[in-house]
Amino acid sequence: MIYTMMQACKETGMTYQGLKFYCNEGLIPNVKRDNVNRRIFDERDIAWIKSLSCLKNCGMSIQEMKEYTKLCLEGASTIPERQKILAQKKLQLQENIEALTASVEYIENKQKFYDEVLSGKREYFSNLIPCSCQN
Repeated sequence: MIYTMMQACKETGMTYQGLKFYCNEGLIPNVKRDNVNRRIFDERDIAWIKSLSCLKNCGMSIQEMKEYTKLCLEGASTIPERQKILAQKKLQLQENIEALTASVEYIENKQKFYDEVLSGKREYFSNLIPCSCQN
């Protein structure tokens, strides 16, 4: 199947401007054109664009995505280098997950504290407001 820019955007969840930017940056190699010079995409392009979206969500910069794309274009000989890049991103994502989990736990504890204060089970205190009982 052949996709227009708009169809490719719908299929991949990218904005028109985002897809055009990726094309202009060379992140989608060998973009084909129709008879009136509009960009068109095939199934392999769509799969690659979805991969780029995932790499972006992994925290890759445009420059890192360009390097990864370059390595992919060089073929199987660059697989070890690509594995290393992905392993580093995976580690960063796992660290982010741990930080987010700690943040969720903080919010859950704070909400429990507020619920207990509002229900009268616990006295309110704040680290920001000096206690009148302390001299």
